[in-house]
Amino acid sequence: MSESGSPDLGFAFQYDETIENALSGIEKLLRARYTFSKRMIALLLLQEDEEITKMAKLREANFPRIFAIIQNTRSKYKDPLRYVVTLQCHQQAQDVLSAVMTDRKQKTHLQSVLDRITIQPLTGIPILLIVLYFGLYKFVGEFGAGTLVDLIEGKLFEAHINPWVNQVVENLIPWHSLQTLLAFDYGVITLGLRYAVAIILPIVGTFFLAFSLLEDSGYLPRLALLVDRVFKKIGLNGRAVIPMTLGFGCDTMATLVSRTLETNRERVIATLLLALAIPCSAQLGVILGLLSAKPFALAVWAGFVILVFLLVGYLAAKILPGERPAFYMELPPLRLPRIVNILEKTLSRMQWYFLEIIPFFILASVLIWAGKITGIFDAFIQVSTPLMAALGLPPQAAEVFLFRLFSPRLRGSGTL
Repeated sequence: MSESGSPDLGFAFQYDETIENALSGIEKLLRARYTFSKRMIALLLLQEDEEITKMAKLREANFPRIFAIIQNTRSKYKDPLRYVVTLQCHQQAQDVLSAVMTDRKQKTHLQSVLDRITIQPLTGIPILLIVLYFGLYKFVGEFGAGTLVDLIEGKLFEAHINPWVNQVVENLIPWHSLQTLLAFDYGVITLGLRYAVAIILPIVGTFFLAFSLLEDSGYLPRLALLVDRVFKKIGLNGRAVIPMTLGFGCDTMATLVSRTLETNRERVIATLLLALAIPCSAQLGVILGLLSAKPFALAVWAGFVILVFLLVGYLAAKILPGERPAFYMELPPLRLPRIVNILEKTLSRMQWYFLEIIPFFILASVLIWAGKITGIFDAFIQVSTPLMAALGLPPQAAEVFLFRLFSPRLRGSGTL
């Protein structure tokens, strides 16, 4: 049996000489009793595991000497010790696997070429621009925000559904206040559902479809490698491209995914960028819907978004303390996306959209209806008209700002 209690299989796991000497020195200084072997505790201390480090500070009288060994070992590597240890573990695991396994599925020449050109800046950046142009601008912007929205919102809701709902509600419900709650200009059905289903849903749906396509093809990890050098300048690493890309779908979901980043500093920077510089799918849908017919205006907007992203990230990286982030990621093979996988992922995210977003559209319609019935909206618009004029805006702008004030969820998603 080995020291850790596992069966001895005839394989002695060894790190390089520097780390082995450090582990040996820390083991000799450990005096307290632990659940794990001394070598395991020494390895966790060397990787600066927070829980084990706190425990050792309380239990070990020799902790200053242990810390000195850790500091001395860290100074001999340009990368964090956690990364060095993981890399050596991965290499030895690969050596073991290569001795007992044969990979019958060798990369084709085309796959090897695609691997290289997608991660090299000279070729990878043009590929990224092509993906953004056809994936976001042409598919999501023109087809989703243009063709599908015109079809569903114009030819279905405005031409058929809304007039039918207005007529049915007017014939069946005698109370005007209840009629305006359900139908007409600010009704739950004619405004809330129409916005959610006819305007935002086609754009969100096409975005989710495009994202699932990139995800299943294996392109996203290669994009992470491509942007790693730039992301290092803003305190992140290539791994952060995953929550950043998810932020274009839902900032809440992307913030949760940012937990996969290694340090608290990276998570804070990623959350800050998601809040200030990444438009979620609802905002993106409205922006693409407004600017899809004006490529120059869309390019100017994209330029400002990139500028804010880089500036905020750079300043945050300078202000927040912490180590430079390390990056390592296993690349899955590039492959033709599977239709079943794409449809399952897209439908799952669409289900989230219906359950999470549509109730807030309905709530916003109710709040707007209540403001109209009580006269609060009209009073606010009347008071705000001089301010709008001073800002060079038309009086109708007061109504837009007011709707955003009374619908905080939609304000956060940029829908109104």
